[in-house]
Amino acid sequence: MTTEKKELLSLSVNELEELMLELGEAKYRAAQIFPLLHRGMSPDEMTNLSRALKEKLATHARWHLPTVERKLISALDGTVKYLFGLSDGNCVESVVMRYEHGNTICISSQVGCRMGCRFCASTIGGKVRDLSPAELLGQVIAAQKDTAERISNIVLMGIGEPLDNYDNVIKFLRLVNDPKGLNIGYRHISLSTCGLVDKIHRLREEDLPITLSVSLHAPDDETRSAIMPINKKYGVAELLDACRVYYAATGRRISFEYTLIAGKNDSPANAKKLARVLNDSLRNNGGVRNATKMPIHINLIPVNEVAETGFVHSGKEAVKRFAAILESCGIRATVRRTLGADINASCGQLRRESQSDKSEN
Repeated sequence: MTTEKKELLSLSVNELEELMLELGEAKYRAAQIFPLLHRGMSPDEMTNLSRALKEKLATHARWHLPTVERKLISALDGTVKYLFGLSDGNCVESVVMRYEHGNTICISSQVGCRMGCRFCASTIGGKVRDLSPAELLGQVIAAQKDTAERISNIVLMGIGEPLDNYDNVIKFLRLVNDPKGLNIGYRHISLSTCGLVDKIHRLREEDLPITLSVSLHAPDDETRSAIMPINKKYGVAELLDACRVYYAATGRRISFEYTLIAGKNDSPANAKKLARVLNDSLRNNGGVRNATKMPIHINLIPVNEVAETGFVHSGKEAVKRFAAILESCGIRATVRRTLGADINASCGQLRRESQSDKSEN
């Protein structure tokens, strides 16, 4: 046996079977343990395990669910925002949103973020570390236990860049989809990226029918590089080409996120340029009409005002004008509905407040 303790929630059924054999137990024990772990039970709470097996697991494995450090509930729409504590003392945020079609959780993929997007509170202070598959999964389980309601949809759009934590995120996706566990369908999961082109190409080969959301936020390299440093490595043309190839290979619609910042990227000229670039890159590549007729959907998001950035969100009329221009060019545009407005439910700020409180103490 290795002396390193294995993280139980990060293990697949097959990996749990291997652990049981290493512990001198029968393989079938894995099938008993796996679904209970995914209901949020610790090995000590499992009545179908012997005391001897529980002692072995305590010695050779570890189990930890995120703990609720702070919880805010919107009086407007019931949105719940969590500040979850991890086993090493770090914190991340998750948000549970209630819709007619079911409950959606937005989860974090890293403690902090190194992407440096200027409008985002999550990246202030940089990246601390990646989250493990267990810590990704644990946010869903802990929120489901706390609300006593089933979560049926997942958005990886919280703190961190999911594709910068690629291997752990992919394992999490397979774990959360397992029929013996939470059994959340891939088509009910969205993953948001700021545009790591090499990882988008890798994701294309994974055969995971999730929805890919790409944070675009600008129609050209000059504007995008000024607010998103990743654009200096992967420019707009290269990113959109990766999206075109991804759609051609998977047939899965890509949603483009566009944060509207007053005076930065929200002018009518910006809207017209965005429509032209998207249509040329995704529907008329190299002058040859794209046979797949890729659908284009833009999700418009007035920027969340964070004191450290100084950015101001666009006015309602500017948002409507921007959307109308895109629609007139054949691009579907929707304005993201704001949930949890009274609890500031966008990610990053609750963790920042927690860090400030700790530093003052």
